[in-house]
Amino acid sequence: MARVLALANQKGGVAKTTSTLNLGVALKELGKRVLMIDMDPQGNLTMSQGINPDEVNPSMYNVLVQGVGIDDVIHAAEVDLAVASIDLAGAELALASVIGRERALTRALLSVRDTYDYILIDTPPSLGLLTINALTASDAVIVPVQCEYLSLRGLAQLEKTLELVRDNLNPNVHIGGILPTLLDARTLHGNEAVELLRSSFGDLVFKTVVRKTIKFAEAPVQGVSVIKYAPNSDAAESYRSLAREVLNGQKKI
Repeated sequence: MARVLALANQKGGVAKTTSTLNLGVALKELGKRVLMIDMDPQGNLTMSQGINPDEVNPSMYNVLVQGVGIDDVIHAAEVDLAVASIDLAGAELALASVIGRERALTRALLSVRDTYDYILIDTPPSLGLLTINALTASDAVIVPVQCEYLSLRGLAQLEKTLELVRDNLNPNVHIGGILPTLLDARTLHGNEAVELLRSSFGDLVFKTVVRKTIKFAEAPVQGVSVIKYAPNSDAAESYRSLAREVLNGQKKI
């Protein structure tokens, strides 16, 4: 059975999509069978693989709302990808009156959990029903956190949401690891934020730190991961390092 990992943080701009894609590609490099799921109505993960979210049909909206099989929305890219479209923005409203609406993704994944080793879910920058679906379906959560003080405050809100999910929907889901991202190592503030993260959360913080680089902006323009775009760069190596940490089982993932 695949390990299902959600990458979640209700704050936007913390490299959730970048981390989902590049961790997925790095795990595939290490011989793992990987499926990525785009649960964000903005469709950034879908676009990052050169697929236009305005043109895909069916998409994860149809899976969640209409019960379409997830196999029907998986596209072969660098890593298998269940695509999103803008329709996904209407999923929360469409699911509002559905019994068991928080488990729509859990049900959808049943048909593919034996096909993959890892399923990575890119979540929207909010704690709404789409993110709740992702947390309910997941074994663990990886939390990308930008190396700035204000970004650290959002972790408490996410943990409260996880407590509610554990109490009512999925008793086993937990934070499997916190990933420091977008570090500008030239600034005292960035380095202090990493130190604060480690002093506050200890071993929960990955050893890997993802540094800020223009390559993370350039790679999606080409419709590829940074690992394919700049395979020998520090950016690519940081996600290979993260993949090794995930596989080595040093965290509860």
